[in-house]
Amino acid sequence: MANEFVDRSLAEIRFWSRIMKEHSLFLKLGFNCDDTKLINEADRFYNIFEDIENRAHAFTPDVDPQRIYDFNQVVYSAASHIWAFKRHVLGLIIHCKIGGNNFPLLVDHVSREAAYFRNRLEQLNTGCLDPLPDAVINENVFFLRIMADHAKFINHLLDPSERKLVEQAREFSHDFDQLLFQAQDLDSMRPQSQTQPLLSQFVDQNRVSVRQLRDFKKTARDLIEACRIKSIIPPLLADHVFREASHFLEILDAFDAALSHSK
Repeated sequence: MANEFVDRSLAEIRFWSRIMKEHSLFLKLGFNCDDTKLINEADRFYNIFEDIENRAHAFTPDVDPQRIYDFNQVVYSAASHIWAFKRHVLGLIIHCKIGGNNFPLLVDHVSREAAYFRNRLEQLNTGCLDPLPDAVINENVFFLRIMADHAKFINHLLDPSERKLVEQAREFSHDFDQLLFQAQDLDSMRPQSQTQPLLSQFVDQNRVSVRQLRDFKKTARDLIEACRIKSIIPPLLADHVFREASHFLEILDAFDAALSHSK
């Protein structure tokens, strides 16, 4: 159990600290140049999470679990602070206190991911991880919305002349909205909906769609990196959303294996 706690904690921190670091950069790039206080704050968070990422990769597998417990608490605090920063920025945008190029939905999106990261660290340190049936529904409700958001952002950041890619992104947005509504229906039917056959079908269906979206993101990323399509999507952002889709697919694969084992 101690090894599992260490492995899961470090895996979460290594993945999400890089995501938080990149969020800081994306927010910074979206601020107006005269919003120096916000730019400096974003830079500060970038450095904080870069340090956390480096520290997480420096731990060896035989590290004392107490050190990881303490490290989780440090990272929890950092995740809480960046969540508060993102919500502050969202308020400034919605109340027209600042301009720039950060969509309100994007800022809300990255704040939801910070809250997810923070909550996962708390679950790990308290040992209160969701049972498998709850985890299947909760993770899908969260990540399906994230994937739907990604499709919407891609749609709006592609050049309008990239009509085929724009249409594909719009179709993915619609498909993942429908999958999210289905997940929310399953959520509201708990606990009666938490049967092995229903959850297995739910996971199988979502794996197919997430795999298709991940492949679309990979193609878009490769085209952007090769300067073969017109967009205002930075290559790092294209890779960022690809990695999140790959991460969700790994979670779904783990659920599929666990549900198959529980038959």
